[in-house]
Amino acid sequence: MFTGIIEAVCRVQAVSAAKGGLKLAVEIGKIAPEVKIGDSIAVNGVCLTASAIKQNIVEFDVSGESLSKTTLEKLKTGSHVNIERAMRADARFGGHFVQGHIDVIGKITKIQKEGDFWRFNFSVSDEIKGGLVAKGSIAIDGVSLTLAGIDKNNFSVAIIPATFENTIFKNYKVGDSVNIETDILCRIIQRQLENMLPNKTMTIDKLKEMGF
Repeated sequence: MFTGIIEAVCRVQAVSAAKGGLKLAVEIGKIAPEVKIGDSIAVNGVCLTASAIKQNIVEFDVSGESLSKTTLEKLKTGSHVNIERAMRADARFGGHFVQGHIDVIGKITKIQKEGDFWRFNFSVSDEIKGGLVAKGSIAIDGVSLTLAGIDKNNFSVAIIPATFENTIFKNYKVGDSVNIETDILCRIIQRQLENMLPNKTMTIDKLKEMGF
């Protein structure tokens, strides 16, 4: 489990092919002494397991399944990535519950500077529309953010200067693809409602039947 509070922006040191997937090596700098083999680390929001550590470089084995559902296959030597280690039980919880399980790949459609802030617009597929809630949480390449606006298959987020400077948001361009994870709490509620309301229709009689 992660929080969506990025610890560091790190450089991809190497990407190499592996049977059924690839091997990813990331230079993680100052947090390297605290990482051990087997640790869960979110790389651009994707939960990966540290499989080898060589000084300040951590290696990950990325499965074909992860490659098919995320943007990791687009990484190359020199790419910069958001890094967050799994949250500790005794740590302050500053973002929202992020699993590191990507729902869909989204695309940046607009970047607009608004004073000292930025507004980023994204387009996504129909499959996650139910997980988009006004003022709800969303993780974009592992960054915990609040939905500022929603319009059908499009949504926007407002980025403060600290987030812009300390994540890969500063590197984004219109047309770039990003990893999107919706809020697990929204997904749980959505699934429960779908189970209770197969036709997705809420009526007064149905509410009374459910005890409201």
